Amino acid sequence: MRTGYKVCDAMTESPVMVKKNISLMNCANVMKDKHIGSVLIQDKEGLHILTEQDIVRRGTALGLNPEEALVSEIMNKVEHTIYPEQDIFEAIVKMRDFDIKHLPVIGGDQMVGLITLKDVLRIEPQLFEIMAEKFELSEEEKKPLNSVKVDAGVCNIC
Repeated sequence: MRTGYKVCDAMTESPVMVKKNISLMNCANVMKDKHIGSVLIQDKEGLHILTEQDIVRRGTALGLNPEEALVSEIMNKVEHTIYPEQDIFEAIVKMRDFDIKHLPVIGGDQMVGLITLKDVLRIEPQLFEIMAEKFELSEEEKKPLNSVKVDAGVCNIC
């Protein structure tokens, strides 16, 4: 499927970069101040990403002190990228398939931007259905509507 929008139409051209030796607290404050959900880190090993979910799930929830723990302790090596000339449909499929919300954009041999799930949905909201395929209701069998028997179009609750 082609949307007519390229990744470069929706991406952030200057994503926020931080050093790997800053504290999680300082990184979280950068994210808060800039109203962003992720930062990128470039070092000799390559490109890394740190998201707000990483800080919560892998940082504070595991007992790390955010004032002492460093970004380098929980940052993730970037494994998936996209090219600026690719269609945003390809970006959303990649995000769905790899269960990620942020994709660095690579032009030539360098990073030229970052595209996020929000960027794609802002420009092409109907692509949400592609991402929704990944969502699962937890404990679905325990949900009230799934335990209701429907008879001739009227549920037993009604």
